[in-house]
Amino acid sequence: MNFLRGVMGGPSAGPQPSGADTIQKLCDRVASSTLLDDRRDAVRALKSLSKKYRLEVGIQAMEHLIHVLQTDRSDSEIIGYALDTLYNVISNDLEEEEQEENSAKQVDDLGSQFTEIFIKQQENVTLLLTLVEEFDFHVRWPGVKLLTSLLKQQGPQVQQIILVSPMGVSRLMDLLADSREVIRNDGVLLLQQLTKSNAAIQKIVAFENAFERLLDIITEEGNSDGGIVVEDCLLLLQNLLKNNNSNQNFFKEGSYIQRMKPWFEVGDDNCGWSAQKVTNLHLMLQLVRVLVSPTNPPGATSSCQKAMFHCGLLQQLCTILMATGVPADILTETINTVSEVIRGCQTNQDYFASVNAPSNPPRPAIVVLLMSMVNERQPFVLRCAVLYCFQCFLYKNQKGQGEIVSTLLPSTIDGNSVSAGQLLCGGLFSTDSLSNWCAAVALAHALQENGTLKEQLLRVQLATSIGNPPVSLLQQCTNILSQGSKVQTRVGLLMLLCTWLSNCSIAVTHFLHNPANVPFLTGQIAENLGEEEQLVQGLCALLLGISIYYNDNSLENYRKEKLKQLIEKRIGRENFIEKLGFISKHELYSRAAQKPQPSFSSPDHMMFDHEFTKLVKELEGVISKAIYKSSEEDKKEEEVKKTLEQHDNIVTHYKKVIREQDQELEELKQRISTLTSQNEQLQATVTQQVSQIQQHKDQYNLLKVQLGKDTQHHNSHGDTLQMNGIQTEEVSKLKEELEEWKNKHELLQGQLKEKDSVIEKLNSSQLEMGATEQSLQTSRFGGLEHSNELQKELEMLRSQIQLQAAEISKLQMENQKLQVMNTAADPMLGDSGAPAATSSELEARLEQEIKELKSQVKALSEEKESLKQQLDSSTSTVAILQDKNSRLEREVAESKKEQDDLLVLLADQDQKISAQKMKLKDFGVAVEDEDDTESGDQGDEDEDGDEDEQDENAAVSYQEN
Repeated sequence: MNFLRGVMGGPSAGPQPSGADTIQKLCDRVASSTLLDDRRDAVRALKSLSKKYRLEVGIQAMEHLIHVLQTDRSDSEIIGYALDTLYNVISNDLEEEEQEENSAKQVDDLGSQFTEIFIKQQENVTLLLTLVEEFDFHVRWPGVKLLTSLLKQQGPQVQQIILVSPMGVSRLMDLLADSREVIRNDGVLLLQQLTKSNAAIQKIVAFENAFERLLDIITEEGNSDGGIVVEDCLLLLQNLLKNNNSNQNFFKEGSYIQRMKPWFEVGDDNCGWSAQKVTNLHLMLQLVRVLVSPTNPPGATSSCQKAMFHCGLLQQLCTILMATGVPADILTETINTVSEVIRGCQTNQDYFASVNAPSNPPRPAIVVLLMSMVNERQPFVLRCAVLYCFQCFLYKNQKGQGEIVSTLLPSTIDGNSVSAGQLLCGGLFSTDSLSNWCAAVALAHALQENGTLKEQLLRVQLATSIGNPPVSLLQQCTNILSQGSKVQTRVGLLMLLCTWLSNCSIAVTHFLHNPANVPFLTGQIAENLGEEEQLVQGLCALLLGISIYYNDNSLENYRKEKLKQLIEKRIGRENFIEKLGFISKHELYSRAAQKPQPSFSSPDHMMFDHEFTKLVKELEGVISKAIYKSSEEDKKEEEVKKTLEQHDNIVTHYKKVIREQDQELEELKQRISTLTSQNEQLQATVTQQVSQIQQHKDQYNLLKVQLGKDTQHHNSHGDTLQMNGIQTEEVSKLKEELEEWKNKHELLQGQLKEKDSVIEKLNSSQLEMGATEQSLQTSRFGGLEHSNELQKELEMLRSQIQLQAAEISKLQMENQKLQVMNTAADPMLGDSGAPAATSSELEARLEQEIKELKSQVKALSEEKESLKQQLDSSTSTVAILQDKNSRLEREVAESKKEQDDLLVLLADQDQKISAQKMKLKDFGVAVEDEDDTESGDQGDEDEDGDEDEQDENAAVSYQEN
């Protein structure tokens, strides 16, 4: 301990050792000491020296410190000292504060070298990940700081080690859930470094529920009013979402866009914005732009735009846009954000068109923004943002384009209010070159890929001065162009004219109709001017080339061939192509072609528009070929164009047909859905009816069971009657009668089933008759054989009808016998007291059963009648077939008589069948076949025997009484 006191500045007898010697002795002490306290004190001393003697401690002590991390994990204090020491050695943060600017590079190299030594053994990073899992504050916090410093120095290498480490990223995600804010906030910084430029780690972090946790932290910290922690969380969210389509889709599908709306709920009192709030809101707007960036896949951008509209985020941004007291940089970024949220999305564009500024009277937000764009006193960045917003509003928005152009037409001009078209014309002819350029580009976007509006814009007339006739907008643009204004103004007007004339032959004709335009263009191209004018020359060459390529040869003096000859004489083809190439070779052209947003360092660099670069790329090669083509090739090309137009018309027609078919399909689908719903309702009704039938069956079975119980009760009651002196013979007779009634009931049910089978046989026989009639139609010369078969079938039907009549008579006799038995049983059972009551109960039950049987017979008779109706329909079908057969028989004279006989037989059979039907209706009894008749006879004999026995028993009981 005396040694340590000397190192830490205590009194000592001899001379003080140097820093390197002291560090060497402390390293030996850490390596050789067996006591944990001694090693801990030595590591603490190294920590205190590591800031001043960073190089020496790093070289001599790093290996010993790593060994301490491996062996002394049980002591959190020494682990914390070792981690702090390594952090001081590797990190450049503390050293950068003390070093001068000229030595900053050396500092970076030193930290990077120590980091490379540490991560050379991948086990060291894995060990550090394990220590970060410890909950002890003195271990976890230094471990997080050390790992963050390693990522700053050697990011890609450390990222790869963590990525291949088991559960490496998941361990670090637990830092966001730490209740200690210091560790949680440093964990956010660690994840910032971990997710930089590594899509694989970004996906893992996102799927470890990072979005949910970060949004919770932002909400807890107060959204845009929060501190530096909110800024760190927003930077981490940008790392996870920027250029990562998978995470963007996951963010949208997880409904996290809806949670962004409260960020932009600024109060009415917008004064006193703190610097941190401005920074936070700026990052929040950038995060929205990351989700709807034009560089993202179109489908992902469109889905995010729709989600932002439905959750109210776009509405909230428009509120900030029209609010007062908002800082200029926030307002500019809000305009850019709204621009990309509405770009190419028709729903969002329509909503933006309906937004009004809170003024008196209310003005559309587009008009207010255009007023800022053409106002030269507004900041340059703000004017660029407004132009970008206007471009995004018109992007793939033909409806919006039409509304802007309509404000320029004579029939829609309102003199009481300022319109968008008036502002654009005012900016186009202003003395400010930047306003000229912005207005020309904005008007060009209103005409982009819209031939109808290009033609309508030719109708616009401008009043130049009092007393002079109005001139067209096209003529006024060419007049200003020829007056030799600033380069920026001429470039803007030439871009407008090129966009206007491209793919519009009528506009080309109007342009060539002015005799001064072509000489002006050829004069500009032929001159040898400076570098600033080369851009104007290239655009003039492009405009002249468009006038040739889209020329319909309607003007005799300016036909394609004559214009080519003019170029050959005045300019030269090679010179013309060279001047045309000045555009794409220009540096500002390359910058504008990179992204849609106009971003320029100064107003002087504002020359090209992004959409115009696409037009140049499309037309440059086409115009070069058109200049060298002969008249014959032009004719062939025109024929090809006509063919393509016809093809396009055909395609348009088929598209229209397809749309109509799609509408019909939609209607049919709706009908199917309604029918499906009706079917489901009917199925539900059928299911209910089936359940009701099942309930009735269950009730019937219950009644049967109760009847059996009642019979048992009567048996027990008979025993009691016998005990009271009543004779058992009467009770036994009643039981026998009850059994007989049951047997008769079963016989009647069997007879009903047999009659049902007879009805089915009749139906089958009728179908067979129909089949025979058809066979008669197909075979003209076999009529005699078929007539014999029909005669046999008619005889079978007659025999069946006779059997049915006999069965009906038997059933009538049986019914009379049952009535006689009922009348005979009434006085027999009514003479005594208790037995009479019992028999009356039995009689009531029997009568009830008889009623049920009658109802069943009635139902069967109704079914019989329905089957007869079917038989009638089949007979009518037979008659029709007979008529057809008679027509065929006219051609075959030999078989005519035989077929007439068949018709007579069939007519007689129909009469007999109808007569039998009337009889059956009178009797109301089903019909049986011969087998059923025989079984019925046997049943009648048995029933007669039973009735005789009952009569004898009744007589005996009467005599005894």
